[in-house]
Amino acid sequence: MTKIFNKDEGFTGLEAAIVLIAFVVVAAVFSYVVLGAGFFTTQKAQQVIYTSVDQASSSVEIMGDVYGINKTDNTGYEYIRFTVGLTSGGSPVDFSQTTMAFSSQNYDGVQYLDNVYPTTTPATDPSGIAAKISAITAGKWGVVLINNGPVGATDLLLENQEQFVIYAHPDHAVEANEKFNLEISPAVGTSYVVARKAPARIQGVDALY
Repeated sequence: MTKIFNKDEGFTGLEAAIVLIAFVVVAAVFSYVVLGAGFFTTQKAQQVIYTSVDQASSSVEIMGDVYGINKTDNTGYEYIRFTVGLTSGGSPVDFSQTTMAFSSQNYDGVQYLDNVYPTTTPATDPSGIAAKISAITAGKWGVVLINNGPVGATDLLLENQEQFVIYAHPDHAVEANEKFNLEISPAVGTSYVVARKAPARIQGVDALY
């Protein structure tokens, strides 16, 4: 009589090797997916952080004093004159895309000033600055001079080491002892507010504090 034996002792060595390889492959694929998702998340987090820093920090700062240039009757300042430059490590700022708003304690509301030179600005030669200033009428502002810029520079991109001399002419003349704000809002980055107060006595050209 033929005897039938059931051999159920376990896998053979070859079968065990195949199962092991399958587990290793699945684990490798899973690890790759997890690591890829982790790297993607990290890159997105870094991008958000860098974008937030750019949006939350201003690249513009005032260089030197802010001056008030008064009207002929000495009753108030027609022009507000100041110089801007980049902060240390700041990104270039395109002043053709920059807006400016004026407000004060004696002025009702906020006035948005128009850029009288939206595409070009005088080069480094200050010889024609008087004509440029006269073109900045009430309700306008403009860059009238570039300091430390390359020879022949005519664009409104404020770059490293450059300084833009700006004249702002709000409709409201700033009077004695009056506080005012001049908000500079670039296309990228947070706004920079020039907050000053006129002195008690208005003369020809005064430094505001």
